[in-house]
Amino acid sequence: MEDLTREAFWNVYRPGCTEHFVLNQYRTNPDFIPELDFVMEEDGLIIGHVMFSKAELVLNDGSRKHSWTFGPISIHPKYKRKGYGLQLLQYALAKAKTLGVGFICMEGNIDFYRNAGFDLACKLNIHYHAEPKDAVVPYFPAQELIPGWLKENDIHEATYCPPNGYFVADEKPDAFEAYEATFPKKEKMILDGQLPLFCHCCGAPLTKDEDCGRNPDGSINFDYCKHCR
Repeated sequence: MEDLTREAFWNVYRPGCTEHFVLNQYRTNPDFIPELDFVMEEDGLIIGHVMFSKAELVLNDGSRKHSWTFGPISIHPKYKRKGYGLQLLQYALAKAKTLGVGFICMEGNIDFYRNAGFDLACKLNIHYHAEPKDAVVPYFPAQELIPGWLKENDIHEATYCPPNGYFVADEKPDAFEAYEATFPKKEKMILDGQLPLFCHCCGAPLTKDEDCGRNPDGSINFDYCKHCR
């Protein structure tokens, strides 16, 4: 699954990717839901994967309510844009509903997730932790799998923060680098459509390779600008 996830996410949201390390570490995380861990096969080959996680919503009074999220969801690049991702997601959501998953939110492209019944979370008064409460966040979709679940659980407005396990590559950079070194080398690239990059030291935007610093071996360091590294 980790090879598949690495191939699916490489250079999509950032130069390289970290999603395969999240998957590697998450299986021992108490938020991991093994009953909602699915693969998709085609002609005997595993071409897709998705996992689900427990999450929390923080109410305005500071109290917390349980919730759910999912991801990474991966489709091998050779099988993308053929409908497999939507098939996998719809199957997984249906299974999640049978297990009592009433509400789900996550970060992703609303143009894709709308096809699976999602809408912007702000329409349900669910805010994203890194944005102002009045913001319309286009990358933050949500869905009530069980209609009325939010109201039944006295959730009229809340803020979502992704589970800590999704940030494991930032929390364990040395472990991530050691893990990444076990894979065949692939070129990291800054491409259009990725999330904005900023220097971890001075905050300068990194929009092209020339803006970035260099590692001791001469390779590009996408975490720092040329002035800080």
